[in-house]
Parts: sequence; structure tokens; C-alpha cells
Amino acid sequence: MGVASARFFGRLATFAFLLQISTPVRGQLRPAAIDAHPLGTPVTIIIEFGEQYLGSEQYDAKITVVEVVRGEKAWEMMKQASASNPAPKPGFEYLLARVRFEFAARTSLSHHSYGLEPSQFAAAERDGTQFAAPSLAAPLVPALKGKLKSGDSVEGWLVFLLVQGVSQPLMVFREDVGDVSHVGAGTWFELHKRAVAVKP
Repeated sequence: MGVASARFFGRLATFAFLLQISTPVRGQLRPAAIDAHPLGTPVTIIIEFGEQYLGSEQYDAKITVVEVVRGEKAWEMMKQASASNPAPKPGFEYLLARVRFEFAARTSLSHHSYGLEPSQFAAAERDGTQFAAPSLAAPLVPALKGKLKSGDSVEGWLVFLLVQGVSQPLMVFREDVGDVSHVGAGTWFELHKRAVAVKP
């Protein structure tokens, strides 16, 4: 083998090694549940309008998952909202989350209003795998949506459809809409009550 060939295969082996160690292995990724906030805990995040270098305005959004209803009771509430709402497919169930959203400017400047929509929220499994949003004939009233100015708050329901047997479902909120900046992978919330540790 010539010197040029040896150098070529040496570089190829080095590339293959670097590729192997840089490829993520399933199971080693940090699960989203580590960063999920407990049910009933007010969580404050920063929402930023505009470009950082061109001047931006920052607002605080406080989000609280007030209540969670799932299973047969959730289906009864969906039927009351509209008889045309579809029944969950076999193996699935509705999960309803009542959420409070509070919005306030961080400075005296408050030129912006914030459009809140249910599509900014999604239900997920403990590992972060998200469920598709259900197709409804009518939402549960009041729905969590609105146009908020500084000092406003709204409380309403979000409707999710998830696989039965998911014992520790999560919810993710992503604030990026329109000219709102988004940083990170969203804010995660638990849609279940934590088990109470029994003292020996």
C-alpha cells in the first residue's frame, strides 16, 4: 500500500470514528419530564417582541395548570360542549386542562398585545413525544384563547387526545407567534398529580 493510500484510509477511519461518537443514542437524551413543572405551580416565562439588536420589549407570562380532567368524565364534558364532538377512537381518551394565563409588561413600555391560541399547546408522553391535536366540532367553553394586553389574564380549557394508559402525560407551551421571539424547546408542564411519598 502506497503512502497516499495509507493516508486516505487513515482519514476515512478517523471520520468514521468521529461520526460514531457524535451520533446521539436513543435513551441518552434528557427526557422532557425532567424540566416539567408540577400541576398547580405558577410558572413565569419571558416573552420578547421584536429583534434583540433593533430594540425589543419583554413581557412576563405566568402560566398555571389549574385542573386536569381525563377519561370518561372528560368525554362527558366534551359531549355537553357539543353532541357533534367525536368520541375518542378505541385506545384513546380525552384529557382536558384548565389553564390560567397572565400577561404583564416588564417595563413601563407596553406597545404590544399577545395573541394566545390553543395551537400553542400540545400534550405529550413523558419522553416528549407529542400527540396530534383532536379535530373538534366545538371547543370546550371557555377555551384558552384571546388577545391580551399588559395586565390582562385569561383562564380556559385546552382539549387533548392521548393514548389510554399514559400515566404521566405532559404539556408543552411554545410562545413563538408572529413577531414574538422564541428561544429553547418550549416550557413543559405535568398533566398529572405527583405520587405522594409514603413515610416508613
